[in-house]
Amino acid sequence: MKPPPHSQDRPVRFKTALALIAMLALPPAFSAAHLEDRIVAVVNSDLIMLSEVRREIEPERIRIARQHRGDDLAQRLKMAESMALTRMIERRLQLQEAKAQKIEISDQEVKQAAERMKRQGEAVDLTNPLDVKKVRDQLTLARVVDLVVRNTITVGDSETKRYYDAHRDRFVLPEEYTLSQILIRPRAPDGVAEALVKARQAMEELKHGEKFADVAARYSDGPNASQGERLGLVRQGELLPAIERAIAPLVPGGISDIIESQEGFHIIRVEEKSPKQFRQFEDVKFEIQGLIFQQKSEDVFHSWLDGLKNKANIEIKF
Repeated sequence: MKPPPHSQDRPVRFKTALALIAMLALPPAFSAAHLEDRIVAVVNSDLIMLSEVRREIEPERIRIARQHRGDDLAQRLKMAESMALTRMIERRLQLQEAKAQKIEISDQEVKQAAERMKRQGEAVDLTNPLDVKKVRDQLTLARVVDLVVRNTITVGDSETKRYYDAHRDRFVLPEEYTLSQILIRPRAPDGVAEALVKARQAMEELKHGEKFADVAARYSDGPNASQGERLGLVRQGELLPAIERAIAPLVPGGISDIIESQEGFHIIRVEEKSPKQFRQFEDVKFEIQGLIFQQKSEDVFHSWLDGLKNKANIEIKF
């Protein structure tokens, strides 16, 4: 977007304006209630008022004020103000495009959306014109993005297959284990040494050929000691990291060394082990289509929004 040549009074264009927004002198704590409302930005023919920026940032201002003080508070508020004004400018551009596309939201659609929001725990008051406008704007933004972004995107089977082949590691089922354990817990805060001695005794019996279930029944403090402490089926990622590291090299029938954790001392036997398996393409096809569609949507949206900015007349007023 090229600025008009040789103009001393030309509007501040968007890219330049973003660098200057941080200089916008809004009251840090918004305590100056007597301050007159004023224009802080012009977006084509739309005005953004100081009072609108105040409303936009109010929840964030409260959160920041609770956590920060002094210069840090002022700096964070300025950054929040800058980001809020940027969001508002982008929203105005999209709403203007929706108007150009003749998108309209009916009162019934607003009412239905408000009811859904209430069921989800959001506070919406349809007697408040600001709440009505907020809901209508949200529906309008969603509608225009669907029209000019999402409805233009397709994801073909060949594209989906290429993604699968290039990212197969994303579609791996983790290893699965069927495990048994002996868990020995310290009986008192100073009983760690005693528990370790007990664990070593259990390990010696296992090394001398005692059955794991019998040793578990005698030594384990776990809830299923009398049944040999079968843990059943677990997946990689569900165990404590120390246990996963210890059983990773074991084959079925293998017994780990003594493993210490916050619970106590573990001895783990791997009963069965299923290696990692790749999910078949047909099983993940629709999941991949969703991933590609989402990425394309983001790319097209940002490209579209940049185009709106580049052809817009945006002025920041200090």
